[in-house]
Amino acid sequence: MGLRNIIGKGLGLGLVRRRKPFSTATCDGDGNGNAKSINLYSAINQALHIALETDNRAFVFGEDVSFGGVFRCTSGLADRFGKARVFNTPLCEQGIVGFGIGLAAMGNRAIAEIQFADYIYPAFDQIVNEAAKFRYRSGNQFNCGGLTIRAPYGAVGHGGHYHSQSPEAFFCHVPGIKVVIPRSPRQAKGLLLSCIRDPNPVVFFEPKWLYRLAVEEVPEDDYMLPLSEAEVIRQGSDITLVGWGAQLSVMEQACNEAENDGISCELIDLKTLLPWDKETVEASVRKTGRVLISHEAPVTGGFGAEISASIVERCFLRVLIPFSVFCLCIITVKLSNYYLLFPLGQNLRSFIGTSNHIFTPLKSQTCLPSPIPSTPPPQNH
Repeated sequence: MGLRNIIGKGLGLGLVRRRKPFSTATCDGDGNGNAKSINLYSAINQALHIALETDNRAFVFGEDVSFGGVFRCTSGLADRFGKARVFNTPLCEQGIVGFGIGLAAMGNRAIAEIQFADYIYPAFDQIVNEAAKFRYRSGNQFNCGGLTIRAPYGAVGHGGHYHSQSPEAFFCHVPGIKVVIPRSPRQAKGLLLSCIRDPNPVVFFEPKWLYRLAVEEVPEDDYMLPLSEAEVIRQGSDITLVGWGAQLSVMEQACNEAENDGISCELIDLKTLLPWDKETVEASVRKTGRVLISHEAPVTGGFGAEISASIVERCFLRVLIPFSVFCLCIITVKLSNYYLLFPLGQNLRSFIGTSNHIFTPLKSQTCLPSPIPSTPPPQNH
């Protein structure tokens, strides 16, 4: 029996529907619709409800998603839309993503959940060598652009080394996919709907530290936010801070502390890491002349290095060198004949979750001389 018939019968689809083009339109979530104060996991749940309700080609699947998942992001979906569209999978990340690629290639919207981003590595080959290259290896005859991979990432304080990783940089090296990370409930809902409806495969990392901690007014209606468009969430003139995801809340606290010391900070949320908005960052750096980049992932090979390289290439004469890339520091502890990696500090969140670790390098940067002026001063003859 062919793959088309197997998937069609197994999901209750019959023959797969004729492929429809995916919408790429976006709209701001600040419309006139009713807004409700909810947390981030509820915003994700709302987005999934809307995706399934507005398109009968959409399917949600992964480990334990039919009863709501470990973070309850898929609560109520199976009851409302049925187990043919919201269903559990075996504990096999490679199989989850591989199935999603096939489902998306047949014209559907496949929304795959990886229970923790730490477990995404068995699916690395499927994402990098299949999903990312599917369109190009076929000369654009086929694609799996309807694939969205959701995964909770980052530190939460008690997760340990298998439930605290931030693997976004691994995927930012791969042409053919998009990498998106929201910072808040409003952003999470609008960006997730954009990812699901985007004509390219997307890896969508959700900051699990903020699932219940972050609460804000979120429109209840259907809206999308643009991908690959950074947002200046705080205007400033002395230094530019760049980050994404959960780290933005920490950086904002540091900006408030800096303001008390008379330092004006401009804070930028990248939101989309691949492809990222170089123009917005460049414009800010040219204005302030100073940069601090912060992310939870380890510094070596982190995406902060890519941003740094781009800044040096585009703004070399405007930025003061050196500038700072602040990341999760890791120490190596020898235990018997084994080496273990642990976050520096009593627990992971206590280290990267305080603004003091960002405020110190921020303040030292602003003590440096003013940046080189755009135009040289007139010469006396």
